[in-house]
Amino acid sequence: MAIKIAQLSCGTEYSGVQSEIEHAAETVGGKMVYPDVAYDDIATAVDEFGFNPASPQLKLMIARAKALADGHYDADAVFISSCFRCAEGALVRNEVRKYIQEHTKLPVVTYSFTERMKSAQLLTRMEALVTIVEKKELLARERQVGLTAGIDSGSSTTKAMIIRDNEILGKAWMPTGEVFGTAMEVLNKAMDEAGVKQDQLEGIGVTGYGRFLIGRKLDANLIQEELTVNSKGAVWLADHQKGEATIIDIGGMDNKAITVRDGIPDNFTMGGICAGASGRFMEMVSKRLKVDINDLGALADKGDWTKVNMNSYCSIFGIQDLVTSLAAGNTVEDVAAAACHSVAEQVYEQQLQEIDVRQPIIQVGGTSLISGLVKAVGDMVGSHPIIPPNSQYIGAAGAGLLASGFLEGI
Repeated sequence: MAIKIAQLSCGTEYSGVQSEIEHAAETVGGKMVYPDVAYDDIATAVDEFGFNPASPQLKLMIARAKALADGHYDADAVFISSCFRCAEGALVRNEVRKYIQEHTKLPVVTYSFTERMKSAQLLTRMEALVTIVEKKELLARERQVGLTAGIDSGSSTTKAMIIRDNEILGKAWMPTGEVFGTAMEVLNKAMDEAGVKQDQLEGIGVTGYGRFLIGRKLDANLIQEELTVNSKGAVWLADHQKGEATIIDIGGMDNKAITVRDGIPDNFTMGGICAGASGRFMEMVSKRLKVDINDLGALADKGDWTKVNMNSYCSIFGIQDLVTSLAAGNTVEDVAAAACHSVAEQVYEQQLQEIDVRQPIIQVGGTSLISGLVKAVGDMVGSHPIIPPNSQYIGAAGAGLLASGFLEGI
């Protein structure tokens, strides 16, 4: 039976993207459903909600949210969406998301669309919603059993990890080139470190952009999107599988912010306006400053971001600001600090406004090794994030952990 994803939205029909939303859900085994409400219930719901939007569709969105909260309509997950260009829609979208989370235990994802949106842009989000519903028991598991491998084929780097009975035996990473060849190279390196052979592996899990290609060729037990896998790896590595947390992953191409309860995601957002808020921008900055990216964080720690005006909403304009600042006599330390602050600020203004930030903050991914960026994120959220050991391996760790569930038929 298909997973029922309740759609609370405004403008999807008029923008021509409704069919794309439905196709994305169907591709991953979901079905978009639309909570039934009576006409007279709309005014009551809007009055209780405390905000009366001008758009009739936004009013309907509120009424449908109340139907879910009151238990008058059954669904497994919630997809909340409005037009990227509508300020009123953005306000209602966020408040409806809070309302759903306060009154239900349904997993939620929010999304702002444009008329050019295609179903492929929603696949990861829809797949994550379906995974949370179907594999909740697997996601809640606190220990890994058997001998498993996890592979994370990311946009910038590919990682592999070998785990046996909850212990990391080997790991490896390298820049992503040819997708399958890179995956096999890091897998072999991780197995060499672990002292095992491929035919000894009892389970293989794959995540990331190259997961389908690699998963098919390796006949993997698990081929899974990175939102649920990364959250699992993050809480396991941070030894925080009980209670609440917020996971921040500033990736090579996009960013992810995920809230979890007892290891299970219940709200997440991903994306960004431009690569100016990504790890790719950090690479561009380090290249322009002629420093190794591994040294960029320490350089930023010595600088003062307030001395440099940098706007990295666009990676190109961000680098232009960097060049202009250097030409004006600013130090490389101050410029590095400004670059880190700019990325953290954009993550805060975009991703973290779409979720209810819960302490502690667990910052992961390769960019979590840039100390200046970690400090900047901490300044934004009001507390220093937890950086777990092997934080750049969260995807590989999560894939290996979840693959072990298939050994026990979970």
